[in-house]
Parts: sequence; structure tokens; C-alpha cells
Amino acid sequence: MAKLLVLSGPSGAGLGEIVKTLFARRQSLRPVTPVTARKMKAGETDGVGFYFYDLEGWNALKESGDLLECVEFAGNDYGTSRRLVQAELNAGHDVLLNLPVERAAQLKKNMPEALCVYVEPSAPVLEQRCRAVARSEFELRVRLEQAEKERALSAFCDARVNSDDLDAAAEELLQRL
Repeated sequence: MAKLLVLSGPSGAGLGEIVKTLFARRQSLRPVTPVTARKMKAGETDGVGFYFYDLEGWNALKESGDLLECVEFAGNDYGTSRRLVQAELNAGHDVLLNLPVERAAQLKKNMPEALCVYVEPSAPVLEQRCRAVARSEFELRVRLEQAEKERALSAFCDARVNSDDLDAAAEELLQRL
């Protein structure tokens, strides 16, 4: 039976690399293109990067219960379509989504069978990774405080995976599928 795997974790968890590795190692694993109510930018194509909806279409998605999760950011709406996820699952494909913890919690509430995994490195590795990209001590502190807030919100997750070793983390996640 196909599974929906939802990964979440703080900045510095290495999720980008882990996701890339998972898609490379499991050909049957599929992403699902997110949906949005923002206007297309020059050069964008509907269905590549996002499926675009006008406000009326977006509201219809919400009212129909099609949005497994959604968020408004900078005046634009973004989300994940139940219909698009279910189409991949029905085709026998495992689905992988990488979502911020608040959005992953919404999705878990609306689709309890999803396997939600919180991915995080140890505190010293997280600090090292955040320090490598932070432009100031203030930014480093903000990143680490945000990571702690996200960790506190992740109690809904079904499992936790340590990402000190990114390849080992990817392998552990593959074993859960």
C-alpha cells in the first residue's frame, strides 16, 4: 500500500539534501506540486512549481475540503491538494512532502494516515549548520530559537530521525516506506 511521508524539521536539518537523496534512491517516490492563489510570475507555467488558482477557485478548494493544509504568507495562499496526493497514492506511488511543522500538523489532522517524521540534527550539529549560513550572531540566535519552537510544536509527529549523518537519515526514512 502506498504511503504519504511528510518530513518536517528546522532550518539546518538538512532536509533539502535528504529529500534529494530520497528521490534519487526511490524511483517510485513522488512529489506533489503545491497549489497557490497567487498570480503567476513571468516565465511560470501552471503545474510546474505550483498549480495556480484565482481567488474563486481557491475558495472552492477550501470549501470542498480539498486542501490538506494551507497557509497565507505575504498576502498569498499556498497549500497541498488532497486530490493530487490521493491520485499518486491511488496509482501505487509513495508520496513525499517537505513541509514546515505548522503545515505538517494541519496535514496530519486532515489525513491521519500520513507518516509524519520530524528530522533534526543534534544540538551541536544544528548550531554548526546554522552558524555556517547566519550572517550575524543575532541571526544565529533567531535560527536556533526558531528551531526550538518548531521542535516543541512537533509532538504530533509519528517519529523522529536524527540528521547528523544525512545519508544515514535518508536510509532510515527509506526503511519507513
